[in-house]
Amino acid sequence: MTAMLPTFQDVRAAADRIAGHAHRTPVLTSRTLNDELGAEVFFKCENFQRMGAFKFRGAFNALSRFDADQRRRGVIAFSSGNHAQAIAVAARLLGMPATILMPQDAPVAKVAATQGYGGKVVFFDRYRDDREALGRSLAEREGLTLIPPFDHPDIIAGQGTAALELFEETGPLDALFVPLGGGGLLAGTALTTRAQAPSCRLYGVEPEAGNDGQQSFRTGQIVRIATPKTIADGAQTGYLGALNFPIIRDQVNDILTVTDTQLVDCMRFAASRMKLVIEPTGCLGFAGARAMGRQLEGQRVGVIVSGGNVDLADLARYFALT
Repeated sequence: MTAMLPTFQDVRAAADRIAGHAHRTPVLTSRTLNDELGAEVFFKCENFQRMGAFKFRGAFNALSRFDADQRRRGVIAFSSGNHAQAIAVAARLLGMPATILMPQDAPVAKVAATQGYGGKVVFFDRYRDDREALGRSLAEREGLTLIPPFDHPDIIAGQGTAALELFEETGPLDALFVPLGGGGLLAGTALTTRAQAPSCRLYGVEPEAGNDGQQSFRTGQIVRIATPKTIADGAQTGYLGALNFPIIRDQVNDILTVTDTQLVDCMRFAASRMKLVIEPTGCLGFAGARAMGRQLEGQRVGVIVSGGNVDLADLARYFALT
């Protein structure tokens, strides 16, 4: 990887680039949760972002930097769903074609949305195929520009704008919990956090079944695992990005894990108490904070809710199982 690591100045530039295109999403609170934890918790609700997830920030930031020839030829991306939708929406807004590689078992709602936004979907088997190799091959053959879901400086910088808005609204926080898949959101959030609230403790939260990030953080080198089986489909990555890892290693306090059952509990809480629809991956940070419990007593705590793109049939099934 020869690209330069992004900085907080890149996050600032991304914020200017996406202004007027990305939504400035709300920051919500729950008195019930505050009482449960003895803390003041602020939810940055990216489930209200365009296409329902934070991914639009990075996608629009990256695609808006294409030159005329790149825009004419188009973009290719690979994703289980949210990056796919984000690239499709951003490409449509910027007037360019988009080809998206999606796993065959991607949520039906995410596939339909990606196609509805104008993306050309090509399916692959996430347990057998190398999506990066497929993406590179198609890019070379058709002259497309490949924009990966997390391991790209413009993606990282764009994702960091969610935390920038959060700090602008809440001021400094004592702790911040962020979903972790490939690391784009966490790395971007780390750049912002260290610039805006240096003493804030920053936690990445990933599925217990796919703790490659935690292993990497503990060992100091990128650990690769088989595609994990978890309801958090947006975090079914097997390794952290090469650009994301050094930022996470140096600027994050710890990586936590939570179970699928904890994710469902948080989804139910959000739906019943806060009237929010949050996808499993979107609840990772919430579940991490809730698991820490009274250790957060007396603190001001941020939680990034990364998205709300869950198929309603799946949501009903999750709630019925527990």
